Amino acid sequence: MEEARSVLERLGRIETMRRANAGPAELLGELRCLLQEAEAWAHAEGGDAATEAIARLRTSLDRGPQKTPTR
Repeated sequence: MEEARSVLERLGRIETMRRANAGPAELLGELRCLLQEAEAWAHAEGGDAATEAIARLRTSLDRGPQKTPTR
């Protein structure tokens, strides 16, 4: 349960930073911490879905910031 709480708190911090227009480097640092916390949660809970989701997140973070298409 502690792992889930850590993930939710980190998500809240990231959302607050996003609303405050934090820079990509700051957000990326928080996302990397989120990944570590999500891994701990997945290991505590077990299951393939969590492991696969973490692998996708890690791949996205390894690619670095991507430009968001404008509308």
